[in-house]
Amino acid sequence: MQLQERKTDLGLAVRPRRLRSSPTMRDMVRETRVNVSGLMQPLFIVSGEGVRAPIVSMPGVARLSVDVAAAEARELHAAGIRSVLLFGIPDFKDAYASSNYDPHGVVQRAVRAIKRVVPEMVVAADLCNCEYTDHGHCGILDAQGDVENDATVELLVRTALTYADAGVDVIAPSDMMDGRVGAIRRALDEAGHSRVSIMAYSAKYASAFYGPFREAADSTPAFGDRRTYQMDPANAREAIREVLLDIDEGADIVMVKPALAYLDVVQRVRDRVTLPLAVYNVSGEYAMVKAAAANGWIDEERVVDELLTSFTRAGADIIITYFAKDYARRNA
Repeated sequence: MQLQERKTDLGLAVRPRRLRSSPTMRDMVRETRVNVSGLMQPLFIVSGEGVRAPIVSMPGVARLSVDVAAAEARELHAAGIRSVLLFGIPDFKDAYASSNYDPHGVVQRAVRAIKRVVPEMVVAADLCNCEYTDHGHCGILDAQGDVENDATVELLVRTALTYADAGVDVIAPSDMMDGRVGAIRRALDEAGHSRVSIMAYSAKYASAFYGPFREAADSTPAFGDRRTYQMDPANAREAIREVLLDIDEGADIVMVKPALAYLDVVQRVRDRVTLPLAVYNVSGEYAMVKAAAANGWIDEERVVDELLTSFTRAGADIIITYFAKDYARRNA
């Protein structure tokens, strides 16, 4: 009798499980949905023709020549991906990143090629110098071997104009120099490129999660590290300051990078700003998932779904991820 009474009491209780009773019910009440059109696929661009060179530490990702990148952009668009982020790996490097502002550089040529085959694709170009300098740092070095802020900003502006002339839709400065967003915005507007957007890497941390990217982009510093210009992973309030400064200088989109270990920062930024917010699901995060899946330790598709959902739930509008193409195909 006591057991029967207890069952009756439970029958009167609120039961959240009713809304989890079937796949259709769960889908109907789902609070967070990943927007495929908000996924951005990074592409690594090299010289040559017909090149698709696999990156060992990032299974499924390769360096692509301009012609192959254009074909890849067509496939991405067919899968539902509407934007790409380009990184250039030049044949020639020097202390002043001169290959970066070459109007005929690999990124500039890739922008034109992609726009020819998929005009509606949003093409963003990462703007930094680490792939182009012979020392691997993100700008011009001073006598002490540290990156000189203002001279580097001038270099970034010069490169940004060549990207805009090539037809890029979005310039994404990732160097973390002070004042670079405002300088780029002014230069673009004065040159008649007021329609080109700026997606600022506003809160970019000096993270250990970038390791595989440095293999992919051949951008490992020859000495030292980047802690004098990228953010301390321990700081969250500083991220808000950096984001607000970039907004004041004219950023159209702000970004937190990396994504996974900084979801608290993503949410703090989302609570403070109304601009579109991007996150970068970086190479180390990608490589960890791939390695664990290859060993049979995790279900890759479910983990990717969970990761992208978590970024969206934290407040991201745009997710830069190497999983973009596969996710879009699975969710077509």
